[in-house]
Formats: sequence, C-alpha cells, structure tokens
Amino acid sequence: MIELFTASTPNGWKASITLEELGLEYSVRPISFDAKEQKEEWYLKLNPNGRIPTIVDHGNDDFAVFESGAIMVYLAEKTGRLLPLDVKGRSLVMQWLMFQMGGIGPMMGQANVFYRYAPEKIPYAIGRYQREVRRLFEVLNGRLAEHEYLAGDYSIADIANFSWVQSYKWSGVDIEGLPHLERWLAAIAPRPAVRRGLAVPEPVDFDDMIRKADEAAGKVQGMLA
Repeated sequence: MIELFTASTPNGWKASITLEELGLEYSVRPISFDAKEQKEEWYLKLNPNGRIPTIVDHGNDDFAVFESGAIMVYLAEKTGRLLPLDVKGRSLVMQWLMFQMGGIGPMMGQANVFYRYAPEKIPYAIGRYQREVRRLFEVLNGRLAEHEYLAGDYSIADIANFSWVQSYKWSGVDIEGLPHLERWLAAIAPRPAVRRGLAVPEPVDFDDMIRKADEAAGKVQGMLA
C-alpha cells in the first residue's frame, strides 16, 4: 500500500494521476496548508523540503519519496509502465519531464504569485512571467505538432505537463493560436484516471476560483477609486 500526502495543486495532481493511471492501491492523507502541516516535524522527516506531495511505500520498507517528479519516476519504474525501458525512449520522457519541472512549473508558479496572490500588483513581474509561460506553451505546441504525445506514447511526461498546463487560466495566460496544445489537453482531460486524480484530495473548480478572485479584485478597486 502506498500512502500519498498531498493537496489540490498541480504538483499534487502529478502524483495522484500517476497513481490512478498505474492502478496502484493507495491511501490519501490531505495536508493542510492553512495549518502549515507541511512544516511540522513529523512531515519534515518524510519530506525535508516541507512541500507536497510525498509518498510512503509501505510495501517497500516504508520507503519515503519526495519531489513530484521523483515520485512519478519511482512509481513508473516500480510498475514498468509510463516510462520506456530503452535508453532513448526513457531519455525522451525524462527530457520533457525536466522541461516541466525546470520551466513550466516554476514559471507558472511565479505567474500565479504575481498575478493572483501578491498584495502589490507589479506589472513588470506579471508580464515577465506570463510571457515566459506563453513561450513555454509555444514550445509544447511545436513538439505536439509532430507528435501525439510529448515523448512517443502517453507517459509521465504528459501527466506532469498536463497537471500544470490545464490551469493556464489561473495564470492569466491564453492558449489561443496553439491548436496542437489544445488538442493534447482535450485528449488527456477526459481520461478516467486523470479525472480521478484531479479530484484528489478534493476537486478544484478553476472557473469558480477565477470568478471569485475577479470579484474580490473588483471590490478592492472600487474601494480605492
């Protein structure tokens, strides 16, 4: 049995979708950011970085794995699925997984911070990160123009990138003019395992979140006018 410590975020979904796609038995332990559980001593023993997700493989001497990408690789290698065994195929998947971890994730994360959460709206910072996210989306679109999935067959590389890219509206970035990226999103979103994974530990309605955020911003602007 695998125990998943997680929250409803793109990095969390990377792990839960992978678990669902692989059909592995697992339990979920939600981590409360409001209570700062991710910084508690018991959790830091599992994940020294104090972030989510983390898994503990109770069927493998209670082995703990932190960092979402490392979790995906561990699970794929454990089952022999979603990650090719040949050197070239494995490298292609790892390249696009690293693309998400080093580019898509950090840049969308910064776009989210400055566009949605920062108390002071800094146009330069917002524009800088949104432009970089759009550029990375264009890289994905170019790759997907010639390939159904990022690294040949559907893999953890697709799961990792999808988990972030599907929340593009929250980052304030559009995907207009990127037909191959849109096709790829539309192909992955309805997969039963993906839908189940996105509901762990609870579903998120981005459209409702955006509506509420826009309403709150409008009220603040009204008070300052």
